[in-house]
Amino acid sequence: MSDGLNDARAIRIAEIMTDFRNLQYYLSQLHATPTAEEYYLEGYSLLRQCTLEAQAILDAPFSAGTTSPGGDPEREKAQLKGIIVDAGVRRFQCQRAYLRAHAGLRWMNSRNSILRGQKPNASHLQALQATDSTLRMELLSITDAHVENTLRSQDASQGKWLSEDPTLSQIQQTLMRR
Repeated sequence: MSDGLNDARAIRIAEIMTDFRNLQYYLSQLHATPTAEEYYLEGYSLLRQCTLEAQAILDAPFSAGTTSPGGDPEREKAQLKGIIVDAGVRRFQCQRAYLRAHAGLRWMNSRNSILRGQKPNASHLQALQATDSTLRMELLSITDAHVENTLRSQDASQGKWLSEDPTLSQIQQTLMRR
């Protein structure tokens, strides 16, 4: 028997998809223009990778099943739950790419601040190495648990219904199967 939460599930899907769309928009706006010498530097490679990840998430087929509920509340419930999981996993992936891209942008801005339009030289070496090290440390801190926590904290602070959002282990299992 249906539990009467299908409207709440549909609203939750809309919320998750709105977050997903916003993250995708942000990631699509990343445009770094490194010089030929800078092209393969860590931060610029990271920004390209995050953009490619975002596109791959969009290109991935929907994986929550395609059965038609046909007016059956129980089938509708199962379908909505599947969509919540699929959308939640995609949002998680985009959030991870967003956090990583944001670290890359901080690296790029720090680098630009150090160089101030000059070509890198020996006087910049220590500061540039520190910037590279900071980027690596930031990337190490962007764990799956951290990504999931940022999403849950944001949703909880906005009073969203989270009862059927996928857990971190469900997200990780889904990603391993893809």
